Amino acid sequence: MVKSREVEVRPLDLKVFAVEYTEEETARSISKKEIRELADALGLTYDDAQTTFAKKIMNAYMKKEKR
Repeated sequence: MVKSREVEVRPLDLKVFAVEYTEEETARSISKKEIRELADALGLTYDDAQTTFAKKIMNAYMKKEKR
């Protein structure tokens, strides 16, 4: 049995149940390691400058798409 003074009462936050809010929380950035692994799987050659550029451009694109 729970006593009324033991219950915490807070207002309901509807954005917790909104699709936009949940997508924001699940989106993540890609790492250079993941880019190198993908390039290797595709048989592509690359150097550090290319992986750095790919990481920056992909993360910026994903951030833009979240809006």
